[in-house]
Amino acid sequence: MTQESTGPEVREKLQELRRVRHLKYVLWVTLVAAVLGVTYWGLGFIGFQAEVVARRFPKMYDFIREGFFPPDFQNFTVYTKDNEITGLRAIPASFRDFGQPIIDSLGSSRQSLVKASLVTLLLGFMGTVMAFPFALVLGVLGSERVMPFPFNFIFRGTLSAIRAIPAIVWIFLYIPIGPPGQVTAVLAIATDSIGNLGRLFTDDLEEIEEGPIEAIRSTGASGTQTVSFGMLSQVSRSFIAWTLYILEINTRIAISLGVVGAGGLGYMIRNSQDLFQFRQTAAGLIMVFIVVLGIELVSSRIRARLRPGEHSGKSFTEAVRDLFDPNKWLGLTTKKRD
Repeated sequence: MTQESTGPEVREKLQELRRVRHLKYVLWVTLVAAVLGVTYWGLGFIGFQAEVVARRFPKMYDFIREGFFPPDFQNFTVYTKDNEITGLRAIPASFRDFGQPIIDSLGSSRQSLVKASLVTLLLGFMGTVMAFPFALVLGVLGSERVMPFPFNFIFRGTLSAIRAIPAIVWIFLYIPIGPPGQVTAVLAIATDSIGNLGRLFTDDLEEIEEGPIEAIRSTGASGTQTVSFGMLSQVSRSFIAWTLYILEINTRIAISLGVVGAGGLGYMIRNSQDLFQFRQTAAGLIMVFIVVLGIELVSSRIRARLRPGEHSGKSFTEAVRDLFDPNKWLGLTTKKRD
């Protein structure tokens, strides 16, 4: 093939590439302009005035500095409430006698930040556990690899319908069962998690490899065995990781539901605000930060252990010892020197 015959073809190909690149550039510019335009219109639609917000920021700063600091942990335990131990002194005072005030607060019917933190964690945990089997069934049946098209869309549609309603609305839909409280909060979190977790399971099943499935089918396995050993075996770690991720989200949801009467930290924060006890509100917010950060830290480290190759070459004893390594939990990895 001569240079004369290939030259025009190369130039035509380059021009086509330039046209595609120019088209992508125009599309990106159009998209960014559309997003900025809708945002500008939306701010005007809701009456957002940047100069007013900027002018009132100093007042917000003064309000937080004077009203929220120093935080008052008097409600940290029942012991600190009864003895009127205020401020940060309430925290070390609650650990006297090997933490007996904390143990007493957990078993008491009276409200405290320690008990509210436990309630918040339990709401998120129980909601996740109750949702898992339903999410697993709907998620598996929603996959086209298991249920043929278009029947799988019946289950996909169910998951989408559940996901369309947030947990804070579900808790009011469960009013016939009981008023907004801890029972309806667990049901609301579980229902919301079925939709979110089931959709994640369905998407994971769509990405699995076909080889192991065909290998299981070639042995004469039934449909249930094929799903169990050929499909779920490939995504078991991923399913656990997604469940832990949803647990993190449900902990935050439990705090939000507490504001509408579900108990826990959200309930105590709302009560302290209603009574204009903003220093106690600040203490509640600090507890929220500790609870959320703690559950994220534990969840992220467990999910890291589930990654392929995380424990390759390690014995069981070494793997367990790593769970108690503070550098691992804080993400501070140390390289071994030869």
